[in-house]
Amino acid sequence: MKGTTWRGLAAMIALGVLAIGLFASQAMLATREHKIPEGREEVVFWHFWGGADRAIVEEVAARFNASQEQYFVRPIAMPGNNLDLKFFLSVTGGDPPDLLNIDDPVIADWGHRGAILALDEVASEAEVTRLKSWLFPAAQRLVTYNKRMYGVPNGLDIRALYYNQTMLDRFGLKPPRSIADLDHIARTIAPPEQTTPYEHHGFLPDSRRIWAWGPVFGGQFYDAADGEVTLTSPEIEAALAWMASYRDQYGPSEIARFRHGDQSLPGKTFPLFAERYAVVMDGQWRVRDIRAFQESQREKNEAVTKFGAIPLPPPPGGKSNAGWVNGNNFVIPRGASSPQGAWTFIQFWCGFEGHESEAAQTCVAGGWIPVSQNVVDQPEFQHFLQEEPLFQAFIDLAGSDNQYPVPVIPGAPFFNNEVKNVAESAMASPTKPDIQQMLEDAQARIQSHIDRAKEL
Repeated sequence: MKGTTWRGLAAMIALGVLAIGLFASQAMLATREHKIPEGREEVVFWHFWGGADRAIVEEVAARFNASQEQYFVRPIAMPGNNLDLKFFLSVTGGDPPDLLNIDDPVIADWGHRGAILALDEVASEAEVTRLKSWLFPAAQRLVTYNKRMYGVPNGLDIRALYYNQTMLDRFGLKPPRSIADLDHIARTIAPPEQTTPYEHHGFLPDSRRIWAWGPVFGGQFYDAADGEVTLTSPEIEAALAWMASYRDQYGPSEIARFRHGDQSLPGKTFPLFAERYAVVMDGQWRVRDIRAFQESQREKNEAVTKFGAIPLPPPPGGKSNAGWVNGNNFVIPRGASSPQGAWTFIQFWCGFEGHESEAAQTCVAGGWIPVSQNVVDQPEFQHFLQEEPLFQAFIDLAGSDNQYPVPVIPGAPFFNNEVKNVAESAMASPTKPDIQQMLEDAQARIQSHIDRAKEL
Protein backbone atom coordinates (compact mmCIF):
# COMPACT_ATOMS: atom_id res chain seq x y z
CA MET A 1 0.00 0.00 0.00
CA LYS A 2 1.33 3.46 -0.90
CA GLY A 3 2.13 5.97 1.83
CA THR A 4 -0.61 8.34 0.80
CA THR A 5 -3.13 5.52 1.02
CA TRP A 6 -2.01 4.61 4.51
CA ARG A 7 -2.20 8.25 5.58
CA GLY A 8 -5.69 8.48 4.13
CA LEU A 9 -6.73 5.32 5.94
CA ALA A 10 -5.25 6.61 9.19
CA ALA A 11 -7.14 9.86 8.78
CA MET A 12 -10.39 7.99 8.18
CA ILE A 13 -9.82 5.82 11.25
CA ALA A 14 -9.03 8.87 13.37
CA LEU A 15 -12.11 10.64 12.07
CA GLY A 16 -14.20 7.55 12.73
CA VAL A 17 -12.93 7.28 16.31
CA LEU A 18 -13.63 10.97 16.85
CA ALA A 19 -17.13 10.61 15.39
CA ILE A 20 -17.86 7.54 17.49
CA GLY A 21 -16.75 9.46 20.58
CA LEU A 22 -19.02 12.32 19.62
CA PHE A 23 -21.95 9.99 19.05
CA ALA A 24 -21.36 8.27 22.37
CA SER A 25 -21.15 11.51 24.36
CA GLN A 26 -24.28 12.85 22.68
CA ALA A 27 -26.13 9.61 23.28
CA MET A 28 -25.13 9.55 26.97
CA LEU A 29 -26.25 13.16 27.43
CA ALA A 30 -29.54 12.53 25.65
CA THR A 31 -30.16 9.40 27.71
CA ARG A 32 -29.71 11.39 30.94
CA GLU A 33 -32.09 14.06 29.65
CA HIS A 34 -34.69 11.61 28.31
CA LYS A 35 -35.21 8.61 30.56
CA ILE A 36 -37.06 5.95 28.58
CA PRO A 37 -40.22 4.77 30.35
CA GLU A 38 -40.43 1.07 31.02
CA GLY A 39 -42.10 -0.87 28.22
CA ARG A 40 -41.48 1.78 25.55
CA GLU A 41 -39.57 1.17 22.31
CA GLU A 42 -36.92 3.84 21.82
CA VAL A 43 -36.76 5.82 18.57
CA VAL A 44 -33.42 7.60 18.11
CA PHE A 45 -33.93 10.73 16.01
CA TRP A 46 -31.04 12.72 14.53
CA HIS A 47 -31.71 16.26 13.35
CA PHE A 48 -29.72 19.38 12.41
CA TRP A 49 -31.71 22.09 14.22
CA GLY A 50 -30.11 24.30 16.85
CA GLY A 51 -31.06 27.35 18.88
CA ALA A 52 -34.75 28.16 19.14
CA ASP A 53 -35.60 25.54 16.51
CA ARG A 54 -34.02 22.81 18.63
CA ALA A 55 -36.42 23.68 21.45
CA ILE A 56 -39.34 23.31 19.02
CA VAL A 57 -38.09 19.88 17.92
CA GLU A 58 -37.80 18.71 21.51
CA GLU A 59 -41.28 20.03 22.27
CA VAL A 60 -42.72 18.05 19.31
CA ALA A 61 -40.99 14.90 20.58
CA ALA A 62 -42.38 15.53 24.07
CA ARG A 63 -45.91 15.90 22.70
CA PHE A 64 -45.52 12.70 20.73
CA ASN A 65 -44.15 10.81 23.72
CA ALA A 66 -47.13 11.95 25.80
CA SER A 67 -49.63 10.99 23.09
CA GLN A 68 -49.10 7.21 23.22
CA GLU A 69 -47.40 4.50 25.24
CA GLN A 70 -45.65 2.34 22.65
CA TYR A 71 -42.71 4.46 21.47
CA PHE A 72 -40.37 7.02 22.99
CA VAL A 73 -38.55 9.43 20.66
CA ARG A 74 -35.11 10.61 21.75
CA PRO A 75 -34.07 13.63 19.63
CA ILE A 76 -30.33 14.18 19.18
CA ALA A 77 -29.13 17.46 17.64
CA MET A 78 -26.40 17.03 15.03
CA PRO A 79 -25.84 20.66 13.96
CA GLY A 80 -22.91 21.66 11.78
CA ASN A 81 -21.33 20.10 8.72
CA ASN A 82 -20.83 16.52 7.58
CA LEU A 83 -24.12 15.10 8.80
CA ASP A 84 -23.93 12.68 5.87
CA LEU A 85 -20.47 11.48 6.98
CA LYS A 86 -21.69 11.00 10.54
CA PHE A 87 -24.67 9.09 9.19
CA PHE A 88 -22.63 6.72 7.02
CA LEU A 89 -20.18 6.11 9.84
CA SER A 90 -23.13 5.08 12.02
CA VAL A 91 -24.41 2.79 9.26
CA THR A 92 -20.96 1.26 8.78
CA GLY A 93 -20.68 0.75 12.53
CA GLY A 94 -24.03 -1.05 12.56
CA ASP A 95 -25.73 1.46 14.83
CA PRO A 96 -27.67 3.98 12.72
CA PRO A 97 -30.36 6.22 14.16
CA ASP A 98 -33.96 5.19 13.64
CA LEU A 99 -34.86 8.48 11.98
CA LEU A 100 -32.90 11.23 10.29
CA ASN A 101 -33.92 14.69 9.04
CA ILE A 102 -32.01 16.15 6.09
CA ASP A 103 -32.30 19.15 3.80
CA ASP A 104 -29.75 18.28 1.11
CA PRO A 105 -30.65 16.70 -2.28
CA VAL A 106 -29.28 13.27 -1.34
CA ILE A 107 -32.50 11.22 -1.18
CA ALA A 108 -31.86 9.43 -4.48
CA ASP A 109 -28.17 8.79 -3.78
CA TRP A 110 -28.96 7.25 -0.40
CA GLY A 111 -31.92 5.30 -1.74
CA HIS A 112 -29.90 4.06 -4.71
CA ARG A 113 -27.18 2.80 -2.36
CA GLY A 114 -29.72 1.13 -0.11
CA ALA A 115 -28.75 3.29 2.87
CA ILE A 116 -32.36 4.32 3.56
CA LEU A 117 -35.64 2.45 3.37
CA ALA A 118 -38.26 3.10 0.72
CA LEU A 119 -41.49 4.05 2.43
CA ASP A 120 -43.24 0.97 1.07
CA GLU A 121 -40.83 -1.14 3.14
CA VAL A 122 -42.25 0.37 6.33
CA ALA A 123 -45.78 1.51 5.53
CA SER A 124 -48.58 -0.49 3.95
CA GLU A 125 -49.50 -0.05 0.29
CA ALA A 126 -52.76 1.62 1.34
CA GLU A 127 -50.93 4.08 3.60
CA VAL A 128 -48.49 5.04 0.85
CA THR A 129 -51.37 5.55 -1.59
CA ARG A 130 -53.21 7.78 0.86
CA LEU A 131 -50.04 9.71 1.64
CA LYS A 132 -49.40 10.49 -2.03
CA SER A 133 -52.82 12.08 -2.43
CA TRP A 134 -52.53 13.83 0.96
CA LEU A 135 -49.24 15.60 0.21
CA PHE A 136 -48.82 18.71 -1.92
CA PRO A 137 -47.38 17.73 -5.34
CA ALA A 138 -44.18 19.60 -4.55
CA ALA A 139 -43.75 17.67 -1.29
CA GLN A 140 -44.21 14.34 -3.04
CA ARG A 141 -41.62 15.27 -5.70
CA LEU A 142 -39.00 16.01 -3.05
CA VAL A 143 -38.82 12.39 -1.86
CA THR A 144 -39.77 10.33 -4.93
CA TYR A 145 -37.02 8.45 -6.74
CA ASN A 146 -37.63 5.82 -9.39
CA LYS A 147 -41.39 5.97 -8.62
CA ARG A 148 -40.86 5.09 -4.94
CA MET A 149 -41.01 7.41 -1.95
CA TYR A 150 -37.89 7.35 0.20
CA GLY A 151 -39.08 9.67 2.93
CA VAL A 152 -41.64 12.27 3.94
CA PRO A 153 -41.07 16.05 3.99
CA ASN A 154 -41.99 17.74 7.24
CA GLY A 155 -41.72 21.29 5.91
CA LEU A 156 -41.24 23.08 2.58
CA ASP A 157 -38.94 25.92 1.57
CA ILE A 158 -40.38 28.11 -1.18
CA ARG A 159 -39.04 31.24 -2.90
CA ALA A 160 -41.18 34.28 -3.71
CA LEU A 161 -40.56 37.96 -4.45
CA TYR A 162 -40.67 40.35 -1.52
CA TYR A 163 -41.11 43.99 -2.38
CA ASN A 164 -40.78 47.23 -0.44
CA GLN A 165 -44.08 48.93 -1.30
CA THR A 166 -43.01 52.17 0.36
CA MET A 167 -39.97 52.36 -1.90
CA LEU A 168 -41.98 51.46 -5.00
CA ASP A 169 -44.49 54.20 -4.17
CA ARG A 170 -41.68 56.73 -4.04
CA PHE A 171 -40.84 55.93 -7.67
CA GLY A 172 -44.46 55.62 -8.78
CA LEU A 173 -44.12 51.87 -9.39
CA LYS A 174 -46.38 48.88 -8.80
CA PRO A 175 -45.43 45.33 -7.76
CA PRO A 176 -44.20 43.30 -10.75
CA ARG A 177 -46.64 40.94 -12.44
CA SER A 178 -44.39 40.01 -15.36
CA ILE A 179 -40.71 39.86 -16.24
CA ALA A 180 -41.17 43.10 -18.16
CA ASP A 181 -42.49 44.76 -14.99
CA LEU A 182 -39.51 43.52 -13.02
CA ASP A 183 -37.09 44.85 -15.64
CA HIS A 184 -38.91 48.20 -15.62
CA ILE A 185 -38.53 48.46 -11.84
CA ALA A 186 -34.81 47.70 -12.14
CA ARG A 187 -34.20 50.30 -14.86
CA THR A 188 -36.32 52.98 -13.19
CA ILE A 189 -34.67 52.79 -9.76
CA ALA A 190 -31.15 52.13 -11.06
CA PRO A 191 -30.84 53.48 -14.64
CA PRO A 192 -28.15 51.47 -16.47
CA GLU A 193 -26.71 54.68 -17.95
CA GLN A 194 -26.10 56.16 -14.48
CA THR A 195 -22.48 57.24 -14.05
CA THR A 196 -22.40 57.72 -10.27
CA PRO A 197 -22.17 54.75 -7.85
CA TYR A 198 -25.50 53.05 -7.19
CA GLU A 199 -26.92 53.39 -3.69
CA HIS A 200 -29.81 51.03 -4.43
CA HIS A 201 -31.10 48.75 -7.18
CA GLY A 202 -34.64 47.93 -8.12
CA PHE A 203 -33.75 44.26 -8.57
CA LEU A 204 -30.72 42.10 -9.31
CA PRO A 205 -30.97 38.38 -10.13
CA ASP A 206 -29.14 35.96 -7.85
CA SER A 207 -27.23 33.35 -9.87
CA ARG A 208 -28.12 30.63 -7.34
CA ARG A 209 -31.80 31.11 -8.18
CA ILE A 210 -31.56 29.81 -11.74
CA TRP A 211 -33.30 26.74 -10.28
CA ALA A 212 -36.33 28.91 -9.56
CA TRP A 213 -36.37 30.95 -12.77
CA GLY A 214 -36.06 27.89 -15.03
CA PRO A 215 -39.59 26.60 -14.23
CA VAL A 216 -40.95 30.18 -14.31
CA PHE A 217 -39.77 30.42 -17.92
CA GLY A 218 -41.52 27.09 -18.56
CA GLY A 219 -38.43 24.86 -18.54
CA GLN A 220 -37.18 21.75 -16.80
CA PHE A 221 -33.58 20.81 -16.05
CA TYR A 222 -34.08 17.06 -16.40
CA ASP A 223 -36.29 14.68 -18.36
CA ALA A 224 -37.04 11.77 -16.05
CA ALA A 225 -38.68 9.77 -18.84
CA ASP A 226 -35.43 9.23 -20.72
CA GLY A 227 -32.91 10.14 -18.02
CA GLU A 228 -31.50 13.11 -19.93
CA VAL A 229 -30.27 16.45 -18.64
CA THR A 230 -32.07 19.28 -20.46
CA LEU A 231 -30.08 22.43 -19.69
CA THR A 232 -29.98 23.31 -23.39
CA SER A 233 -33.76 23.55 -23.71
CA PRO A 234 -34.93 26.91 -25.11
CA GLU A 235 -36.71 27.77 -21.85
CA ILE A 236 -33.68 27.23 -19.61
CA GLU A 237 -31.46 29.11 -22.05
CA ALA A 238 -33.97 31.99 -22.08
CA ALA A 239 -34.03 32.09 -18.27
CA LEU A 240 -30.24 32.27 -18.01
CA ALA A 241 -30.00 34.78 -20.85
CA TRP A 242 -32.47 37.02 -19.01
CA MET A 243 -30.48 36.77 -15.79
CA ALA A 244 -27.26 37.53 -17.66
CA SER A 245 -28.88 40.58 -19.28
CA TYR A 246 -28.42 42.34 -15.93
CA ARG A 247 -24.71 41.69 -16.25
CA ASP A 248 -24.85 43.28 -19.70
CA GLN A 249 -26.66 46.37 -18.36
CA TYR A 250 -24.74 47.00 -15.15
CA GLY A 251 -21.48 45.12 -15.66
CA PRO A 252 -20.20 42.20 -13.59
CA SER A 253 -18.04 44.42 -11.39
CA GLU A 254 -21.01 46.58 -10.32
CA ILE A 255 -23.11 43.53 -9.51
CA ALA A 256 -20.24 42.01 -7.51
CA ARG A 257 -19.60 45.31 -5.71
CA PHE A 258 -23.20 45.78 -4.77
CA ARG A 259 -23.67 42.17 -3.65
CA HIS A 260 -20.56 42.47 -1.51
CA GLY A 261 -22.06 45.55 0.12
CA ASP A 262 -25.06 43.46 1.19
CA GLN A 263 -22.75 41.33 3.32
CA SER A 264 -21.54 44.36 5.28
CA LEU A 265 -25.00 45.25 6.59
CA PRO A 266 -25.07 45.04 10.42
CA GLY A 267 -26.40 41.86 11.93
CA LYS A 268 -27.15 40.25 8.56
CA THR A 269 -29.92 42.78 7.96
CA PHE A 270 -32.35 41.81 5.22
CA PRO A 271 -31.26 44.13 2.33
CA LEU A 272 -34.89 45.03 1.67
CA PHE A 273 -34.99 46.82 5.04
CA ALA A 274 -32.03 49.01 4.11
CA GLU A 275 -33.68 49.87 0.77
CA ARG A 276 -30.74 48.48 -1.12
CA TYR A 277 -33.35 46.85 -3.34
CA ALA A 278 -37.02 47.39 -4.01
CA VAL A 279 -37.59 43.72 -4.87
CA VAL A 280 -35.76 40.63 -3.55
CA MET A 281 -36.31 36.89 -3.93
CA ASP A 282 -36.23 35.03 -0.62
CA GLY A 283 -37.92 32.35 1.48
CA GLN A 284 -40.83 32.21 3.90
CA TRP A 285 -38.62 32.72 6.97
CA ARG A 286 -38.37 36.44 6.08
CA VAL A 287 -42.04 36.94 6.99
CA ARG A 288 -41.24 37.03 10.69
CA ASP A 289 -38.17 39.20 10.06
CA ILE A 290 -40.44 41.73 8.36
CA ARG A 291 -42.90 41.67 11.23
CA ALA A 292 -40.11 42.21 13.76
CA PHE A 293 -38.70 45.07 11.67
CA GLN A 294 -42.08 46.79 11.49
CA GLU A 295 -42.65 46.35 15.24
CA SER A 296 -39.26 47.94 15.85
CA GLN A 297 -40.27 50.90 13.69
CA ARG A 298 -43.47 51.32 15.71
CA GLU A 299 -41.56 51.25 18.99
CA LYS A 300 -39.32 54.04 17.68
CA ASN A 301 -42.35 56.03 16.47
CA GLU A 302 -41.04 55.78 12.90
CA ALA A 303 -43.16 55.50 9.77
CA VAL A 304 -43.88 51.81 9.20
CA THR A 305 -42.57 50.47 5.90
CA LYS A 306 -45.08 48.54 3.80
CA PHE A 307 -44.03 45.21 2.30
CA GLY A 308 -45.61 42.58 0.08
CA ALA A 309 -44.90 39.08 -1.24
CA ILE A 310 -45.89 37.69 -4.64
CA PRO A 311 -45.05 34.71 -6.89
CA LEU A 312 -42.15 35.00 -9.32
CA PRO A 313 -43.52 36.84 -12.36
CA PRO A 314 -43.37 34.85 -15.62
CA PRO A 315 -42.42 35.97 -19.12
CA PRO A 316 -44.88 35.50 -22.02
CA GLY A 317 -45.41 31.75 -22.38
CA GLY A 318 -44.00 31.04 -18.91
CA LYS A 319 -45.71 29.42 -15.95
CA SER A 320 -47.54 31.05 -13.08
CA ASN A 321 -46.87 30.11 -9.44
CA ALA A 322 -43.73 28.32 -10.60
CA GLY A 323 -40.33 27.99 -9.02
CA TRP A 324 -37.95 25.86 -6.98
CA VAL A 325 -38.92 23.97 -3.84
CA ASN A 326 -36.73 22.47 -1.17
CA GLY A 327 -37.58 21.10 2.24
CA ASN A 328 -36.66 19.16 5.34
CA ASN A 329 -37.16 15.45 4.83
CA PHE A 330 -37.56 12.52 7.19
CA VAL A 331 -35.74 9.35 6.11
CA ILE A 332 -35.49 5.99 7.85
CA PRO A 333 -32.03 4.37 7.71
CA ARG A 334 -31.73 0.76 6.67
CA GLY A 335 -30.84 -1.18 9.77
CA ALA A 336 -32.90 1.06 12.06
CA SER A 337 -33.91 -0.68 15.26
CA SER A 338 -37.38 0.84 15.30
CA PRO A 339 -38.56 1.63 11.75
CA GLN A 340 -42.21 1.38 12.76
CA GLY A 341 -41.64 3.79 15.63
CA ALA A 342 -39.94 6.18 13.20
CA TRP A 343 -42.89 5.94 10.79
CA THR A 344 -45.35 6.58 13.61
CA PHE A 345 -43.45 9.70 14.67
CA ILE A 346 -43.26 10.92 11.04
CA GLN A 347 -47.04 10.76 10.81
CA PHE A 348 -47.43 12.69 14.07
CA TRP A 349 -45.01 15.46 13.09
CA CYS A 350 -46.24 15.88 9.50
CA GLY A 351 -49.94 15.56 10.33
CA PHE A 352 -50.78 12.43 8.35
CA GLU A 353 -53.56 10.03 9.36
CA GLY A 354 -55.47 12.36 11.63
CA HIS A 355 -52.61 14.32 13.17
CA GLU A 356 -53.26 17.52 11.21
CA SER A 357 -53.91 19.62 14.31
CA GLU A 358 -50.61 18.57 15.88
CA ALA A 359 -48.78 19.41 12.65
CA ALA A 360 -50.46 22.82 12.47
CA GLN A 361 -49.22 23.58 15.98
CA THR A 362 -45.69 22.56 14.96
CA CYS A 363 -45.69 24.63 11.75
CA VAL A 364 -46.93 27.71 13.58
CA ALA A 365 -44.23 27.34 16.23
CA GLY A 366 -41.47 27.04 13.63
CA GLY A 367 -42.89 29.33 10.95
CA TRP A 368 -42.77 26.34 8.59
CA ILE A 369 -44.80 25.62 5.46
CA PRO A 370 -47.03 22.54 5.91
CA VAL A 371 -46.72 19.69 3.44
CA SER A 372 -50.47 19.19 3.02
CA GLN A 373 -53.51 21.37 2.47
CA ASN A 374 -55.19 19.39 5.26
CA VAL A 375 -52.75 20.94 7.73
CA VAL A 376 -53.14 24.41 6.21
CA ASP A 377 -56.91 24.16 6.74
CA GLN A 378 -56.56 23.65 10.51
CA PRO A 379 -57.98 26.56 12.60
CA GLU A 380 -54.66 27.16 14.34
CA PHE A 381 -52.80 27.56 11.06
CA GLN A 382 -55.57 29.71 9.57
CA HIS A 383 -55.24 32.00 12.60
CA PHE A 384 -51.50 32.17 11.95
CA LEU A 385 -52.16 33.24 8.34
CA GLN A 386 -54.44 36.01 9.55
CA GLU A 387 -51.65 37.30 11.76
CA GLU A 388 -48.98 36.82 9.07
CA PRO A 389 -50.74 37.66 5.77
CA LEU A 390 -47.47 37.69 3.78
CA PHE A 391 -47.17 33.96 4.52
CA GLN A 392 -50.24 33.28 2.36
CA ALA A 393 -48.19 33.78 -0.82
CA PHE A 394 -45.96 30.88 0.18
CA ILE A 395 -48.91 28.65 0.99
CA ASP A 396 -50.39 29.34 -2.44
CA LEU A 397 -47.08 28.43 -4.05
CA ALA A 398 -46.73 25.26 -1.95
CA GLY A 399 -49.99 23.97 -3.42
CA SER A 400 -48.99 24.77 -7.00
CA ASP A 401 -48.17 21.99 -9.45
CA ASN A 402 -45.37 24.14 -10.89
CA GLN A 403 -42.93 23.95 -7.98
CA TYR A 404 -39.95 21.66 -8.67
CA PRO A 405 -36.96 20.50 -6.59
CA VAL A 406 -33.48 19.73 -7.83
CA PRO A 407 -34.03 16.46 -9.76
CA VAL A 408 -34.25 13.54 -7.34
CA ILE A 409 -31.67 11.32 -8.99
CA PRO A 410 -28.26 9.88 -8.07
CA GLY A 411 -25.70 12.64 -8.50
CA ALA A 412 -28.14 15.42 -7.57
CA PRO A 413 -25.69 17.38 -5.36
CA PHE A 414 -23.26 17.65 -8.29
CA PHE A 415 -26.15 18.57 -10.60
CA ASN A 416 -27.25 21.28 -8.16
CA ASN A 417 -23.80 22.84 -7.86
CA GLU A 418 -22.99 22.72 -11.57
CA VAL A 419 -26.21 24.51 -12.54
CA LYS A 420 -25.52 27.26 -10.02
CA ASN A 421 -21.89 27.48 -11.16
CA VAL A 422 -22.82 27.98 -14.80
CA ALA A 423 -25.26 30.74 -13.84
CA GLU A 424 -22.61 32.42 -11.71
CA SER A 425 -20.11 32.20 -14.58
CA ALA A 426 -22.61 33.72 -17.00
CA MET A 427 -23.31 36.67 -14.69
CA ALA A 428 -19.67 37.22 -13.67
CA SER A 429 -18.04 36.79 -17.09
CA PRO A 430 -15.78 39.76 -17.96
CA THR A 431 -16.85 39.39 -21.60
CA LYS A 432 -20.30 38.76 -23.04
CA PRO A 433 -20.93 35.08 -22.32
CA ASP A 434 -21.90 32.46 -24.88
CA ILE A 435 -24.92 31.17 -22.96
CA GLN A 436 -25.67 28.34 -25.35
CA GLN A 437 -22.11 26.98 -25.25
CA MET A 438 -21.91 27.26 -21.47
CA LEU A 439 -25.12 25.27 -21.07
CA GLU A 440 -23.96 22.64 -23.58
CA ASP A 441 -20.68 22.16 -21.69
CA ALA A 442 -22.42 21.98 -18.31
CA GLN A 443 -25.02 19.56 -19.63
CA ALA A 444 -22.30 17.19 -20.85
CA ARG A 445 -20.49 17.28 -17.49
CA ILE A 446 -23.65 16.68 -15.51
CA GLN A 447 -24.91 13.89 -17.77
CA SER A 448 -21.60 12.09 -17.48
CA HIS A 449 -21.62 12.39 -13.70
CA ILE A 450 -25.17 11.17 -13.14
CA ASP A 451 -24.66 8.28 -15.58
CA ARG A 452 -21.71 7.14 -13.48
CA ALA A 453 -23.67 7.65 -10.27
CA LYS A 454 -26.46 5.39 -11.51
CA GLU A 455 -23.95 2.63 -12.32
CA LEU A 456 -22.51 2.51 -8.79
